[in-house]
Amino acid sequence: MSPRFLMMTALPEPGLGMLRDVGEVVDGADVGGDEALARLCASGDYDVVVAALDQKFTAEVLADAKVKGIANYAVGHNNIDVAAATEAGIAVGNTPDVLTEATADIALLLLLGVARRAVEGEAMMRGGRFEGWRADLLVGKDVAGATLGLAGFGRIGRAVARRGLALGMDVVFAPRPPAHREVSFAELGEFAGKVEQVRWEELVERSDYLSLHVPLTEDTRHLVDADVLRRMKDDAVLINTARGPVVDEAALVAALREGRLFGAGFDVYEEEPAMAEGLADLSNVMLLPHLGSATRGTRAAMAELTARNAIGMATGGEIPALVNPEARR
Repeated sequence: MSPRFLMMTALPEPGLGMLRDVGEVVDGADVGGDEALARLCASGDYDVVVAALDQKFTAEVLADAKVKGIANYAVGHNNIDVAAATEAGIAVGNTPDVLTEATADIALLLLLGVARRAVEGEAMMRGGRFEGWRADLLVGKDVAGATLGLAGFGRIGRAVARRGLALGMDVVFAPRPPAHREVSFAELGEFAGKVEQVRWEELVERSDYLSLHVPLTEDTRHLVDADVLRRMKDDAVLINTARGPVVDEAALVAALREGRLFGAGFDVYEEEPAMAEGLADLSNVMLLPHLGSATRGTRAAMAELTARNAIGMATGGEIPALVNPEARR
């Protein structure tokens, strides 16, 4: 019998075609949508659910689930209770590696955009308020020679480090904040002698630009809170392309209103798609609608990997990006 895939998110090509080549694809919107997720997972009608961060697979949703796997069309999987899925023997797949460069580009875009006050400049031009060059017009922050602090030094953090070094920045990093782990010289590879490892507390205090590249865990939820914001430099810039809840947005709004930071650049939000009250009113904030992986090539590669994960789950074959190998034992 051919596998049945429950499609809870739009999957672009080549992923959708790959799934249709091996089985039946059912659009979740046609059978109840997100509100029916628990019922659909428990129905026994589907082998694999293809989902995105919008779908929340809590322990309650998975309690009676009969699916073989959840293929997440995202590198993150904080929308899934992985422990509950593992307990139920449900494989979880994600899309690492393929969106590294695209997300690093967005981090750099936000950094430069805030530093050079691009949002304010564009608003001035579109509003017809530009009256000619002035020595004091939208003077921004220097990038070359500034200290770029990286919270997390995985694939994306390292890609941002390459970009920072190319811009002439001094790059420091804390590999796994708020905890500390010593990274060996050999592990640094191409970055040996080019970047400096420091503890999280020092990273916060030294960074002119603090860029977040950590997963969302209990330890990293509100990693940047009111206390961290107070310890940052008064003219520092905060960049978040990781996960929204890593930052206490309400505390950030308060800090920006009090003039305690130069600005911030965000691509992800604590209660996405909503933003903290007052965030959008601030002129020194650059806000993007979760565009980290939004290039044609990256989204196609994500779709292909999602489909390969889903097919492997449904057929008992290889799952290229399996989050919880314990589920298959």
